[in-house]
Amino acid sequence: MKQILYRLFEHQYLGREEARNILQNIAEGRYNDSQIASLITVFLMRSISVEELTGFREALLEMRVPVDLSEYKPIDIVGTGGDGKNTFNISTCSCFVVAGAGYNVVKHGNYGATSVSGASNVMEQHGVKFTNDIDKLRTSMDTCHIAYLHAPLFNPALKAVAPVRKSLGVRSFFNMLGPLVNPVMPTYQLLGVYNLPLLRLYNYTYQESGTRFAVVHSLDGYDEISLTADFKVAMPEKEKLYTPEMLGFKRCTEAALDGGETPEEAARIFDAVLGNRATEAQKSCVMANSAFAIQVICPEKKIETCIAEACESLESGKALATFRKFISLNH
Repeated sequence: MKQILYRLFEHQYLGREEARNILQNIAEGRYNDSQIASLITVFLMRSISVEELTGFREALLEMRVPVDLSEYKPIDIVGTGGDGKNTFNISTCSCFVVAGAGYNVVKHGNYGATSVSGASNVMEQHGVKFTNDIDKLRTSMDTCHIAYLHAPLFNPALKAVAPVRKSLGVRSFFNMLGPLVNPVMPTYQLLGVYNLPLLRLYNYTYQESGTRFAVVHSLDGYDEISLTADFKVAMPEKEKLYTPEMLGFKRCTEAALDGGETPEEAARIFDAVLGNRATEAQKSCVMANSAFAIQVICPEKKIETCIAEACESLESGKALATFRKFISLNH
């Protein structure tokens, strides 16, 4: 590892195979925490290359615990995290709204490394027991259209680096990798990223993946559709810049999307959103992300139709009923 770090400190790049081998060695415990932290720091100082990202991703996918839910043709709604915004759990709320609308969802999530509450934190706050048992995951899909995959249960490398990531408290290239390595390899994905270069990198990476996808980025730095600014959506056939007003939404303030200071507070906000007791800003943000997820699944539908579906799921109580059923099944 020492020689690799020297090369990286001299602004050299890794080849695809080198990147792949490094991730395998991390998973096997061959590097200490200081070496892993140094590696993470390199990619804070410069952009990751396509070859490096591809190699890291291939290693994680090769080492994953296999789980086949392809018959459900599911979608994952996931952001990189690491945008420094400490928003409430927008993507996770959106997953239950989309599932409440009758679409199959496989949410791949983890504990927050740079925020108060990641998806796994909010699930734990509600008593969810994580599993990689395929029969239990299928039962969850059959019963409530959604299954939750806690990332460390499906990938040893992500488990190995968790303490270092948490102690550093800053975004890392593992933030970039998380959305790319859902072990189910879902049919559809809505991916949120924290800057435009990463949007382009994801767009390039997914072009030949066979996954129907959209990559979203709010131009003020959010890794989701925040409605605090204009936002870009990149799909296989096009990129488009939207304003909140184009979709009938008011602009939000950053403060309106705050996720609180504790996991308990984050869970209360989550409950308020799914219970249709949230603020207009919180509700609008979740509806916007849910709508674009629905459009990824059904590209023939106009975005206005998708917004209406998301709104109906939330306001009718279907999203909340789906969540309650999920909790009772996975407690």
